[in-house]
Amino acid sequence: MNTEPIQSLIRDIPDFPKPGILFKDITPVLADPAAFRACTTIFRDRYADAKLDAIVAIDARGFLFGAALAHELHVGLVPFRKKGKLPHRSIEVEYELEYGTAVLEMHVDALLPGSRVLIIDDLLATGGTVEATIQLVEQLGADIVECAFLVELGFLEGRKRLGDTPVFAPIVY
Repeated sequence: MNTEPIQSLIRDIPDFPKPGILFKDITPVLADPAAFRACTTIFRDRYADAKLDAIVAIDARGFLFGAALAHELHVGLVPFRKKGKLPHRSIEVEYELEYGTAVLEMHVDALLPGSRVLIIDDLLATGGTVEATIQLVEQLGADIVECAFLVELGFLEGRKRLGDTPVFAPIVY
């Protein structure tokens, strides 16, 4: 799998969202139809035979890849949202960010026990957000097939926080 055309579009934004952070901006990838399609194809090919029941997409850039992939695989999409954004009864988890805390939630009936799910987001950094997502998915009794990201910042060792949960990221910095 050649990710160079995708990787060449990812731009570095220094000191965002705070001084000392080098932000990997994927918006040029999303704006390029061929590159975005290539991302979708990478994920589709990897999970075509995974017998998934749902894609759990993390707010907000995970929604972009999650929706495209759910469409391609003909499975449901479950949004994992920032607190206060879901209209129905929800379960929530508070977790730590590099620069504070956040609360994310999902509907209490979003997943059935035993359903096979893929968790997807744009980037794996320290792993806090996806660790929180895993907690809620497991609380609902679903089985996590894998966590997928377009980009992994390997030097931050975020996958270590995810225990035995398999991780896939075609681009690693």
